[in-house]
This record gives sequence, structure tokens and C-alpha cells, in this order.
Amino acid sequence: MNESKSLLARSERYIKSAKLLMKDGDYESAASRAYYAMFFAAEALLLTKGYSTSTHKGVFSAFGEHFVKPGLFKRDFSKMLMRAFEIRQAGDYEYTFTVTRDEADVIIEDAERFLEATVQYFNHSDSESDNQC
Repeated sequence: MNESKSLLARSERYIKSAKLLMKDGDYESAASRAYYAMFFAAEALLLTKGYSTSTHKGVFSAFGEHFVKPGLFKRDFSKMLMRAFEIRQAGDYEYTFTVTRDEADVIIEDAERFLEATVQYFNHSDSESDNQC
């Protein structure tokens, strides 16, 4: 559980960093930090199922299999994660691609929702609630 808490703390820090980068007008870096906030939250969730991977595709696949497919998280969360990954990839590696302020804002909002739902899952995991995040 300590590793999960550490990943959630990192996720929270990365959202704060993303907001600071937005104020500086660095939208590519803000989108990247927000994406990684979601990535680390997803990794924390996967640890609860005894699954650990550090590859992006592995995390996407396992998150879908263990959390979306059984109905623990809405499909929208998988879509958020993938969209943020694609924008982060383009922003980091395609020199002609520019992340807009609006795109970065959406990714940061999605990261906040993703982290909030993850924390909610952790808070309710002991009660085995059937509620979907």
C-alpha cells in the first residue's frame, strides 16, 4: 500500500506542476505532467490487483481489463488516459505539433478527475462498493 500512496502523492504533485507550467505558457510540458499524473494513478490502482507494469501500453491494457471491463471505472477514464497519452506523445516528440492552451486545460481537468476517482476507489475499496467511479 505504501507504493500506491507514493504513486498517488506523485500524481497530485504532477497536477500541481502542470498548473504551474500552464501559468508559464508551457502547454506541452503541462500536458505531459498531467498525463503522467493519470499514468501514476493508474499504476497505483493496478497494484491493488497485484499487477505492475511500467510500460504505457501495459498500463492502458491492464487498466481496461481490471477496472473498466468489470465496471469499476467508466470507459471515459480509459479514453481520457489514451487521449492524454496521444497529446503528450505528439507534444514531446513531434517538433511541428503544438499543444494548445485549451488542450492542456482539458488534460489537466481530466487528470484531476482521474485522481479524484482513484482516491475515491481507494477510500471505498474496503467496503466493496458496486458504485462505478
